[in-house]
Amino acid sequence: MTFDPRLTPARADLAAAALRGRVEAARFIEPTLARLAAPSAALRRRPEALASWDTEVLRGEAVAVYETCDGWAWVQLERDGYVGYLESAAFGPAQPTTHRVTALRTHAYPEASMKLPHLFALSLGAEVAVVKESGDFFLDGEGRAYWARHLAKLDAPPAADFVAVAERFVHSPYLWGGRTSAGIDCSGLAQAAMRAAGIAAPRDSDMQEKMGETVARDETLRRGDLVFWRGHIGLMRDAVTLLHANGYHMAVVSEPLAKAQERIAASGGGEITSIRRL
Repeated sequence: MTFDPRLTPARADLAAAALRGRVEAARFIEPTLARLAAPSAALRRRPEALASWDTEVLRGEAVAVYETCDGWAWVQLERDGYVGYLESAAFGPAQPTTHRVTALRTHAYPEASMKLPHLFALSLGAEVAVVKESGDFFLDGEGRAYWARHLAKLDAPPAADFVAVAERFVHSPYLWGGRTSAGIDCSGLAQAAMRAAGIAAPRDSDMQEKMGETVARDETLRRGDLVFWRGHIGLMRDAVTLLHANGYHMAVVSEPLAKAQERIAASGGGEITSIRRL
C-alpha cells in the first residue's frame, strides 16, 4: 500500500503500532500523548534546527509522541495528522484544555493586569486551560492571566464566515510553514480560517484541493470559493477578489483574481488547477 509520508508515522526503524501489518519497520510502538506547552513551535521534516518547517504547532494542541532523542521528538499532530520533529522542550503532559484563543493574537501576563510586562503571545486557535476568573482576565493553573474577551470555551459556536477570519490576517507577513499572524503561508491561512469556522481542513494545498465540489471555470465565483494553483491556494472574498498569503508580496494580501492569475502564470507558477466550493 502507498501512504503519504506527511501523514504516516512510519520510518524504517520505527512505526506506529496501529500500522503493524501495513508497513515494514524494525519496531512498532504506541505513542505517548502530550500537548504543546510553548506559545508555538515549528514541526520540521528532520531533527535539525535549520531543517525546513512543515507546519507550526500552537500552544495546547495535542501531539502523539513516538520517540524522543537528543532534544527532538518524532510526533504526529492530532489537529491534521501531520508527522514530523518537534523540539522536545516545546511540549509537556497531555493536560486537558478548556478555552481557545479567538483574537488574532493575545498576550499572557504574570497577573491579572494589562500594565504588567507580558510573558508571551498566543495566536488564533491556541488553547489554554482556564481554572479561574479575575476581573477581565482568565487565569490558568500556573497563574498566568489572559484577557477574557480574547478567549472562548472550546464548545462555543465557531465563526460564521471563514473568509472573515482570513481577512483579519491581511498584511501579516508570509512565512513558509507558519500558521500565525507573526508569519503564515497560503495553506496555513486557509486552514486557520476554516478551522476557526469549525471546518476540519488538512494542512497542505494539494490536500485542501480535495475538499468540496468543483466549480466550473465559466461559473460566477462566490465568497469562500477556494482557488488552486500548483502548490498554492487563495480564498475568494467576492466574485473577483482573491485573498492569499504569497511569496511575491511576502504577506497576506487582497487583490483582483485576474491580476494574481496573470502574475503567477508569468512567473512560472502555471495556470489555475481547480476551483472548489465547500
